[in-house]
Amino acid sequence: MAESLDIDLANSLNTLILDPLPPETRQRSLRLALGHQDSAIVPLDQITEIFNIEIAKILPVPELPPYVLGICNWRGEMLWVIDFYDFWGHESVQLDPASPILVVIVVQVNNHSIGVGVPHIGDVEFHDLQHLQPVLPGLFSPGLLPLIAGLLPENNGVVLNLKAIADCPVWKSVR
Repeated sequence: MAESLDIDLANSLNTLILDPLPPETRQRSLRLALGHQDSAIVPLDQITEIFNIEIAKILPVPELPPYVLGICNWRGEMLWVIDFYDFWGHESVQLDPASPILVVIVVQVNNHSIGVGVPHIGDVEFHDLQHLQPVLPGLFSPGLLPLIAGLLPENNGVVLNLKAIADCPVWKSVR
């Protein structure tokens, strides 16, 4: 009797063996709000750190574009912070007196760090970034195209390349 149970158990287990799962191709990404209705996705591997700061603690620097908020102290170093809403072409985060706190996303490129300021961040999501679609001409202004890695199908949003911010001409004048 025990032998027949062992054989039945072995046969049952053989039917439960599953094919191996395909390799995971999705990447962890952070959803950012861009204005009141738009959002974008940033792969987490582009982000060094995220922290909150009072906008009043960012020291403005004169004669720079309005999207450059100024500099702040980050880990004992000077960090340039940009207003990503203004940079993207939306209403500046500085115009909202109800929100004196800014979320700063630190991006490092070639040993230089830049802070990308947004009013808030969304959730971490998983996306298959291998299926990015190219950006169609006319959807975004030509100045923003270097920041856009592509579009995710099924309206999941724009995928940003925040490291491209380091190539903006404004940084050549302040370094």
